[in-house]
Amino acid sequence: MASTTSGDVLPTGGRIFTSIPDVFFIPEFVFGGLVWILVASTRVYLANPLGWVMFVSVFCFVVTTLWFFIFLCGANQGSIWPSLDVGYHFVAVVFYLSAAVDLAYITILTSQTVTVVGFLKIYRLDIAAVVMSYVATLLYFLHTIFSAIRWKSS
Repeated sequence: MASTTSGDVLPTGGRIFTSIPDVFFIPEFVFGGLVWILVASTRVYLANPLGWVMFVSVFCFVVTTLWFFIFLCGANQGSIWPSLDVGYHFVAVVFYLSAAVDLAYITILTSQTVTVVGFLKIYRLDIAAVVMSYVATLLYFLHTIFSAIRWKSS
């Protein structure tokens, strides 16, 4: 991977595809989008916290997209951007971890109704969404750690 210590602190343009932690943008899009799609394709019941999961997945997807384009266009060259990078990704980790725990809890509760016809498909979608949300949490966590290392070295 290319180093980002050649003058500017944060990479711009095509260099974001070759620098750590910015290489995590694309997997964050993919797994965050999968959480969004999988949760949107299930049934929502009245006392169900899937609204929080949808908020987190949509919020992180939109903000990560904006963040990606800011980095791609090179508008991230101020001295505040490395700390903002760490801060946003830390918030995303906390949000995604709370959403993943809520989603796992709902999946455990719905596992008791799997015997009813039609619930097996929803249960499988919920399991896939739980796995994808924990993978998204891990990706955002790795991005936070590497962004913090880059911030401290700048």
